[in-house]
Amino acid sequence: MHEMRGERHHWGVILAGGDGTRLRPLTRLLSDDGRPKQFSPLVGGKTLLAQTRLRVASCVDTGRTLFALKKAHEPFYQEELETVPPTRLIIQPSNRGTLPAILWSLLRVARLDDEAVVAFFPSDHYYARQEKFIEGIRDGFELAEFHTRNVILMGAVANRPEVEYGWIEPDTTVANCTGDRVARVKRFWEKPSSEIAQGLLQHGYLWNTFVMVGRASAFLSMIQQSALDIYRKFESILAVPGEELETEMMQGLYKDLPIADFSRIVLSASTERLCVASLGDIGWSDLGDPRRLVTTLFETGIENQWVTAGSCNQCGLQLA
Repeated sequence: MHEMRGERHHWGVILAGGDGTRLRPLTRLLSDDGRPKQFSPLVGGKTLLAQTRLRVASCVDTGRTLFALKKAHEPFYQEELETVPPTRLIIQPSNRGTLPAILWSLLRVARLDDEAVVAFFPSDHYYARQEKFIEGIRDGFELAEFHTRNVILMGAVANRPEVEYGWIEPDTTVANCTGDRVARVKRFWEKPSSEIAQGLLQHGYLWNTFVMVGRASAFLSMIQQSALDIYRKFESILAVPGEELETEMMQGLYKDLPIADFSRIVLSASTERLCVASLGDIGWSDLGDPRRLVTTLFETGIENQWVTAGSCNQCGLQLA
């Protein structure tokens, strides 16, 4: 496939370092080795990580895709990622939240390409309409090329008053917008009450998928502004010659690193630098919750022999 000049600077980061504790009762039905959800074939025959890789490969070159991981999970991802170059692996000593994982990934990408435009992808999502999602990400890269100082959040059209998701309130309703339109982010609504969620749905606000696109420099500037102490702790790796020494230095840094959430610390404090674009009705679901996962499987008709009434009851889920 012919690659346009701008695409040479398009990078992707798959966030796969979470521990997946909420889904552990279900993942243990498939394996008793304690593996997190992203390394389990919960939806179809492939692991969630494998499905995310295939999805991302449709909009980002595989050679420019990084993986943010956790060292303790190596037995679960080693075989699956054995062909990925070491420069594309961010192997954290421990899980200290999304901010350190994102920051380390950004610094690695910035060192490899000072013109990089980066998209971040959680590894535990489901999209019923993947082609529409991929088209939206391509639009997101184009928007980020134009809005050089902004980070573009990719929102999904909501179809119910979900209280477990985060919501994005744009300055103007963008529920029907196309890829060439964005709005400034006015406010985030995190896990609203049922009454508030109903109002958010009626106003056409969007679910926050936590898929983000922007220039690496825009992300780093935003982090520097809102989380300067953590930024300074990581900044020294820019001068480290090589990933091996870089990883060694991170061992000591992570020992005293506080758990830091990117959404709460960076995004919520940086609304003036954020834009939101709608991915449309893509049939999106965050599979981080057992009930949501099982409901998604039943609603979509995806066959999984391990999902039965008995197994759901065993996990404490009473489904009708």
